[in-house]
Amino acid sequence: MLEGRDLACWRGERAVFAGLSFTLPPGGALLLVGSNGAGKSSLLRLLAGLVPLAEGELLWQGADALADRVAHAARLRYLSHQDALKPSLSARENLSFYARLWGGDVEAALDAVGLAELAELPARVLSSGQKRRLALARLALAPAPLWLLDEPTVGLDAASVERLGLLLAAHRAAGGAVLAATHLPLPLPGALELRL
Repeated sequence: MLEGRDLACWRGERAVFAGLSFTLPPGGALLLVGSNGAGKSSLLRLLAGLVPLAEGELLWQGADALADRVAHAARLRYLSHQDALKPSLSARENLSFYARLWGGDVEAALDAVGLAELAELPARVLSSGQKRRLALARLALAPAPLWLLDEPTVGLDAASVERLGLLLAAHRAAGGAVLAATHLPLPLPGALELRL
């Protein structure tokens, strides 16, 4: 599905990483691990097409993944460590914005992360864990084959991590792939690790 060959990323005049290669098959999961500043978030942004590739190749089903950036953006969901919510909009309105872009069932997505009861509250009054769950609800909104997740469990309680595990398992069972940067264990059985 997704393959990186000898990838390199530069920040200013410093190489963040170089010579990085991996293969992520349908249904697969790859955990990016390493110390702070090792380049995990930079790699995710590179894979999402948000940071230029300094060297190497990024392939989607054997073809240049970044040749058509619009098509590449449509096949992935990128969740950064920022929740990317509009504070004045309700939880439902925040998800409705993405539903207009991608399609999907807002109510089902809210249910999937246990936020149906809080749907009318403005995002600004949600706790940090509830905001993270609302950001994660975008994953449940409309299917995309590749999920790029940066520290997805930050701020989540055990029940919320369990809900995320159900989302991840369903995504992988449907042939989707997950690439996640993390310092904490994730509910991704059989995931491979890429140490930066």
